[in-house]
Amino acid sequence: MDLRTTLDLAAGLDAATVVLVEGDSDRRALAALARRRGSRLDGVAVVPMGGITNVSHFLELLGPRGLGRRVVGLYDAAEEAYVRRGLARAGFGADLSRAAMARLGFHACCADLEDELIRSLGTPVVEQVVAAAGDLRSFRLFQRQPAQQARPVPAQLHRFIGTRSGRKSQYAGLLADALDPARVPAPLDRLLAHL
Repeated sequence: MDLRTTLDLAAGLDAATVVLVEGDSDRRALAALARRRGSRLDGVAVVPMGGITNVSHFLELLGPRGLGRRVVGLYDAAEEAYVRRGLARAGFGADLSRAAMARLGFHACCADLEDELIRSLGTPVVEQVVAAAGDLRSFRLFQRQPAQQARPVPAQLHRFIGTRSGRKSQYAGLLADALDPARVPAPLDRLLAHL
């Protein structure tokens, strides 16, 4: 566990509610959306786990068999099995369906958070965000790469956002800030409703 994850976990030890997310980009998007809705997330710690494979550890530590905190989370649908196993091991219930996991406060993104944000905003708005961040020229050069030319623009944007260290976290906040409040991706909307 790296220092940042350890510090985030320490914050979660004192919070009444802990939101488990995979990484810093998820935390930034969630914080931006909460802020836009006028919430300061008082009593809530958003804890990036450093990857979904760590979910069991965090659930066991913070959940009903551990510190007894209220724990909710956000995850990628392709990694649902990790969350399901972690919830079972931590005492939340066995063989939980996706709907049962959602009732507990664990919500699945179709592909991942960035995909949800790109689809909710639409390509033109995401390109405006990229331009405002000063990256439009870099994105246009990226689009010319042979591996990118046949891909649809939303897929190119998704890949571009993840190409440089720190860019994914930067854009998570920027994209969340650009969202129309009526078009917040369902998993994020449902998660915020649990808080």
